Amino acid sequence: RIDDNDGEFLLIEAADFLPRWLNPENSDNRVFFYKGELHIIPLSETQEQECGQSAATPTISQALTLLSARSEEFLASEPIRAAVYKRISGYPEKIQASFHRAHCYLPAGIVAVLKQRPSLVAAAVQAFYLRDPIDLRACRSFQTFPPEERVMTMVTFTKCLYAQLVQQKFAPDRRSGYTLPLPSHPQYKAYELGMKLAHGFEILCSKCSKVSPDSKINVFSSPVWERFLSSLKEKDYFKGEMEGSAKYTELLHMAEDYFQKSVAKSESSIEESPGDEILTLLRTATFDVKEFEREAACLPPEDDDSWLEISPDDLDQMLKEATNESHPSSNEEEQKYNLEAVAESMKAFVSKVSTHEGAEMPWSSDEAHVTFDVDSFTKALDRILGADSEELDSDDLDEEEEFNFSDEDDEDLDAENQKQDQKVLPSELIGSLKSYMDEMDRELAHTNVGRSFSTQKKRASSVKATTSQDAGPDSGAEDTELTPVDVDMNLVANLLESYSAQAGLAGPTSNILQSMGVYLPENADQIGSNKGATE
Repeated sequence: RIDDNDGEFLLIEAADFLPRWLNPENSDNRVFFYKGELHIIPLSETQEQECGQSAATPTISQALTLLSARSEEFLASEPIRAAVYKRISGYPEKIQASFHRAHCYLPAGIVAVLKQRPSLVAAAVQAFYLRDPIDLRACRSFQTFPPEERVMTMVTFTKCLYAQLVQQKFAPDRRSGYTLPLPSHPQYKAYELGMKLAHGFEILCSKCSKVSPDSKINVFSSPVWERFLSSLKEKDYFKGEMEGSAKYTELLHMAEDYFQKSVAKSESSIEESPGDEILTLLRTATFDVKEFEREAACLPPEDDDSWLEISPDDLDQMLKEATNESHPSSNEEEQKYNLEAVAESMKAFVSKVSTHEGAEMPWSSDEAHVTFDVDSFTKALDRILGADSEELDSDDLDEEEEFNFSDEDDEDLDAENQKQDQKVLPSELIGSLKSYMDEMDRELAHTNVGRSFSTQKKRASSVKATTSQDAGPDSGAEDTELTPVDVDMNLVANLLESYSAQAGLAGPTSNILQSMGVYLPENADQIGSNKGATE
């Protein structure tokens, strides 16, 4: 298995091809590399019928049993495997390109710890990077790693860890004893990196228990022991003996021995915090400061960190390479910028299902079209607007006429309305709603909102001229009001305006269109104006 704090992170690379039932909540112990191939253990039929998210997580032993017996059935589909293998191709050799080696002026204890466990540098960098004022209290005195015995050494970071450490602006507490030379000093960066890394190690150690892990006080004050002791009492382990008696004490010592040998050992071996591991290494390791100083005299040169600075042109080139790698068909020579395709892609996108977990992308055009159920639609309208469709226009009625009805007339009218409701057909209800919407369109046509939309092209100019001569003066205005809105033109215009406002950066328009395989060209007008301004 390969996972981290994000879970089965390799599945992120194949997110576009995963089955619908697979999500972060139910993927634990279901994704394995078996005999060099990616396998995914599916849900059982009963789990799929009930609810995929609430499916029970299989244990490691259950998963391995299923894999050994039915590995061919669980082999991941070809698109999933291709996406994952493309992401991990070249590893582990490519890991070397992600390392950065730098000189650091560190306490000898940290140098000894890193020689045995180089990976602890990650936890130390994270502790420093995510520090808070409470963490820095431990860095006022430095009980574990005082600054008196410091030596120069070579530390291997990942580029991400190195960038996190370098980019942090931090001044040590004067009480800590960690001082920095002038920025003009040739080894200023090594002193600064060592100071920050020492703070990270000290923070990790300050979060550990002050009692030795082997201490009985620490073991028998844990909640696990309390639960274990309670279960013994419930099962009458002490056979009714008085607490403090000789027999009770004997039975208690036997329980403590058993707990210390089995339960406590298994609990402590599950996970050990980095701080505990550092303290354990310090207690068991023996090191010679003189030897570290001799090694410091012949350290190899550190790596160049110019990769931290990227020019805009370099960033553009990196983005183009990444785009071409993920979408080989998106090269400028092969790409045709079809505005109709942009509009159709956006229509397909908005027609898909969207929930709090995100929106579905219209990857396949073979999916079934959305069906329209008239009866369900009219029932929904009844619940929202009321059973009487004529109530839609109730705001336009003369209020004075309403008060002229007597109570008897109201009862007769209600009875008639009930009869009419039973006879109203779905087509009549939809027609009433359509006329209501047409009236709203006429009102909006006179406002700035109505004028902001592009309308469909009218007939030929000759036809317009003839019509305008034959018709009255008000008919032209009426025709303008009722000219249908050109949905595609407005959609494309708004998309292009939004894309232009992104100024070459990532934004909603480019993200949505690129996810559907549509790539817009750069804004040539904006590029030209920027160049003119520069000149």
